[in-house]
Amino acid sequence: MIKIAIWMAAAAACAPATLRQEIGRIAATASGTVGAAIVLLETGERVEFNAARPFPMQSVYKLPIAMAVLDQVERKTITLTEKVTLTARDMAGVRFHSPLRDRYPEGGVDVSVRDLIRAAIVDSDGVASDVLYKLAGGGPRVTAYLRGIGIRDMAVVATEREMSNDEQVQYRNYATPCAAVELLRALDGGRGVSPAARELLLKDLTDSVPGPKRIKGQLPPATAVAHKTGTDGTRNGLTRATNDIGIITLPDGRRLALAVFVKDSTADETTRERTIATAARLAFDAWTAR
Repeated sequence: MIKIAIWMAAAAACAPATLRQEIGRIAATASGTVGAAIVLLETGERVEFNAARPFPMQSVYKLPIAMAVLDQVERKTITLTEKVTLTARDMAGVRFHSPLRDRYPEGGVDVSVRDLIRAAIVDSDGVASDVLYKLAGGGPRVTAYLRGIGIRDMAVVATEREMSNDEQVQYRNYATPCAAVELLRALDGGRGVSPAARELLLKDLTDSVPGPKRIKGQLPPATAVAHKTGTDGTRNGLTRATNDIGIITLPDGRRLALAVFVKDSTADETTRERTIATAARLAFDAWTAR
């Protein structure tokens, strides 16, 4: 509790010019590697910490997959109302998070593309994500979409199933914090997404359930946050990915895009999530004070 009080006191006094230093100080408690990028969307003013280093995205990568699917909708190769049949094969051997699998363990259910997107973003459903991955054309097509909208240093190459079968695979689905924030800027600015797709995704990101103690954890309760988490399981005391990226709306209506990644950490979940929450609060207070 003493540590939290000290961090919050620092946040109250922090300005953008010293924000990087403050993030570095809290990063030292994470017992792993922390990367962060924060951009004020209205001006482009930014703060970065280890922001050019690659981090495994885990479920953060469901956002670019969803954006690539919505690009296919815009190109009229698929529709949001199109139904996809989930089979027993889709559910077999699923060891990752999937409310769809829990609800329909034998498959045999038709789900619309729109509902698959919502399940992947709001509930971080891995089965939904893998179906969308295929609809988008697979990893090469999703990565090509990212390059087409100017996103470098982010790659989507493997499914949730592949990551769950080999913990090293997640490092191939990577992003730098800078690239993650650039993705948020693209979404916010309608780059590579139609106005309707932008509104759809921002609504789903705002409704996203996982990670309430991350970006949102120390912000005022009424603060609007559109975000997507990513999390690896802990094995032998090591957690390879604890992430959150999102857009925070400040009290005056300005918006901060931020990405905070924690990789290869031996700290417990409370500490890892607190690192992300404190970085977000530092940024919130730094720009709210201006």
